[in-house]
Amino acid sequence: MSNLRKIGEFGLIERMVKKIAVDKSVIQGIGDDTAVLPYTKESYLLFTTDMLIEGVHFSRQEATFTQIGRKALAVNISDIAAMGGVPKYAVVSLGLPRGLCLRAVDDIMRGINTLAQEYGLNIVGGDTVRSSKITLCITLLGQVKKTNLTLRSRAGLGDLIFVTGSLGGSRNLKQFNFFPRVAEAQQIIKKFKPSAMIDLSDGLASDLERIAQSSKVGAVIFEQLIPVSRGATLNQALFQGEDFELLFTVPLSSVRRLHKKSAKFTISCIGKVVERKKGLQLIDNKARIERLKQKGFRHF
Repeated sequence: MSNLRKIGEFGLIERMVKKIAVDKSVIQGIGDDTAVLPYTKESYLLFTTDMLIEGVHFSRQEATFTQIGRKALAVNISDIAAMGGVPKYAVVSLGLPRGLCLRAVDDIMRGINTLAQEYGLNIVGGDTVRSSKITLCITLLGQVKKTNLTLRSRAGLGDLIFVTGSLGGSRNLKQFNFFPRVAEAQQIIKKFKPSAMIDLSDGLASDLERIAQSSKVGAVIFEQLIPVSRGATLNQALFQGEDFELLFTVPLSSVRRLHKKSAKFTISCIGKVVERKKGLQLIDNKARIERLKQKGFRHF
């Protein structure tokens, strides 16, 4: 009999998708950073959720309660950013051990509220329940102009592949202190019109594979071009995850503008989109071609 360990996280998602039906009102359902729903004549509604569980996503020894609360909201905002949108409203659900001190709860909410204020979004509700471990689940609504919507599924042959920032930094607790790339995504979309975009939550290799699968293409990236964080290794940059940078593709027609325009953040070109049959390839520093293996974080 099959179990979760055998089919894995993505296999479980595919199994669930087959059992779910949506009507024609859904612009984008399961399979991107957020759902995309009808809203106004000019805009779509973005709908996303993420859950953080003690012992899986964090421990009390590695981060403060304020950092834990902050991260719970930040990962959701990052998803909204990757779709080209801005965050608007959130509900917060907390599972808390009965013996947890009130100061810890206050600190968790302080982390959430402070980041919410920085990004101009409102906390409008939620739920609290007893739990054996600290559990945070935040659901976030955002808004995106129809002309700004950026999906994973539109990368084209010959597009160049870019990332913001540096990768492999989660080893230095970047995942608790990062600032979601909302403003950067808006600048990228306004100036360069990317064909596809995703936030890097599960590692460069895994998230590049998601763009490739959704767009039905392959990809080649170059080791010497990958912006590895100081003190990190190439493997950490490829597979560790939780960098929450933006990975995006740009048509060649827009690349010249990309290099002519200055930005207040780092953008690195790391490869190009190729035919699907080539799969995902890494060209190392000795010009050897390696198949890019999927070794990022998996829950099952």
